[in-house]
Amino acid sequence: FDKILIANRGEIACRVIKTCKKMGIKTVAVHSDVDSSAVHVKMADEAVCVGPAPTSKSYLNMDAIMNAIKQTGAQAVHPGYGFLSENKEFAKRLEAEGVTFIGPDTHAIQAMGDKIESKLIAKAAKVNTIPGFDGVVKDAEEAVKIAGEIGYPVMIKASAGGGGKGMRIAWNDEETREGFRFSSQEAASSFGDDRLLIEKFIDNPRHIEIQVLADKHGNALWLNERECSIQRRNQKVVEEAPSTFLDPDTRRAMGEQAVSLAKAVKYSSAGTVEFLVDTKKNFYFLEMNTRLQVEHPITECITGLDLVQQMILIAKGYKLQQKQSDIPINGWAIESRVYAEDPYKSFGLPSIGRLSQYQEPLDLPNVRVDSGIQEGSDISIYYDPMISKLVTYGKTREEALKKMEEALDNYVIRGVTHNIPLLREIIVHPRFVSGDISTKFLPEVYPDGFKGHMLTAGERRELLATAAALYVAVEIDGEKVEVSGEWNLASALLPITINGKHRNLQCLLRTAAGEITLQYLGTSVAEGQEICVIEAMKMQNSMTAAKTAKVKSVHCKAGDTVGEGDLLVELE
Repeated sequence: FDKILIANRGEIACRVIKTCKKMGIKTVAVHSDVDSSAVHVKMADEAVCVGPAPTSKSYLNMDAIMNAIKQTGAQAVHPGYGFLSENKEFAKRLEAEGVTFIGPDTHAIQAMGDKIESKLIAKAAKVNTIPGFDGVVKDAEEAVKIAGEIGYPVMIKASAGGGGKGMRIAWNDEETREGFRFSSQEAASSFGDDRLLIEKFIDNPRHIEIQVLADKHGNALWLNERECSIQRRNQKVVEEAPSTFLDPDTRRAMGEQAVSLAKAVKYSSAGTVEFLVDTKKNFYFLEMNTRLQVEHPITECITGLDLVQQMILIAKGYKLQQKQSDIPINGWAIESRVYAEDPYKSFGLPSIGRLSQYQEPLDLPNVRVDSGIQEGSDISIYYDPMISKLVTYGKTREEALKKMEEALDNYVIRGVTHNIPLLREIIVHPRFVSGDISTKFLPEVYPDGFKGHMLTAGERRELLATAAALYVAVEIDGEKVEVSGEWNLASALLPITINGKHRNLQCLLRTAAGEITLQYLGTSVAEGQEICVIEAMKMQNSMTAAKTAKVKSVHCKAGDTVGEGDLLVELE
């Protein structure tokens, strides 16, 4: 191809442009009016505005994107992930215009996009599927009968579903009736399709996926697994490759089943087969994503393959150059999804604002940052609040984790609330470090929500000494703490040595009154000058009345956009 249009925005658009540049292919960016000075727009050779900010009017606006293709003469389109990446209508329209869709054909998109159809195809291809009922459930009583045959607990879910919508877990007949009613209502309103299916609920599973790569000549490979069990609200937070849990035999079995499913739908491109894996290493097909995944960089790190380049070559009709025996597992890679989110509220509620200061930890070796923003960028209400994907690589898992700690401590993000405190705690948590994880990790480890790093007595002394000291030895609680370092007060980072240990802190705030706010071990801590006061960031989450009172006035109405600190309701 001479010219490729990228029908996406943010980090994934930048990621695709990088590979196109490496291959000598010209690129076209599309953007909404609010994204006109976004990084992906600046990186591309040409850019076309496809509409106003709301995604339905811009990044999902097929007519405008088709016009941009005609206007620029792009021969192929890379859809990234999300938006139109799994939209068979879009793929059909491109085909009709003689433009190549860099992804699988419409048959594979359709077959894998429907949960009922994909499960039947998987079964026929001898892929392990979760025991359940494959047809459409007619009514609540039929649901109860089926649930009884499968055995509780069961999962009732929308056939057309995704993103955790239209899903209910039932542990008895009563919950099945109720779950049937709620799920069909949710499915109808979210997807305009109220068909439901019922399957066995796998309690405490891991979410492990296999990356596949297939060409148009019947060749297909599996590129090992990604462990994606650390999730909140069914969305991944930290991923790693390989998984600590799989042995070579299980890995091969999962890989071979993923490939046989890809071949069954004549798949060509990069794709991902997601599995649930129980505590006894039984694995069950969950779904196939017919696009590039967010977390593809960790697979690139351990295999040495550029997946975007492979997708482009395959779309052009090239044969895969590799054999299965050529695919290695070299070292270990971990990805942290850095979001503009408040981790103290439900493990991450979106936060908006402008990045007043932004510095990626790219001076560290074996660190990769896939981002689509820069200092001064706005994180808006219209799009996903992802800031970047921070990836570290090492010969061993221990090395990759150490590097991740260092990278998170060296990552400067100001102007928006971000989830680095949570990411920093996850990667040092004993359960995570030992590999004892499941999709329930976050609610189990933080049953009352995430509260930030809890300081040990030693850490508290370290922190206070750091705040008080510039090349001085200080005595705290009768213990001597020695702090030294090259202090540049204009820099956002404070690399220091505390009692011989190297630490990276960040100075978030210094006021004229001498108040200092430091970020230490990922979490922000305030310290006063006269008396030392340690505060954890207490964030209010649910809006419940603390005591019996009268509602004096209501300052908002349903559908309003409200910001942090806005007065909503007054009580008296």
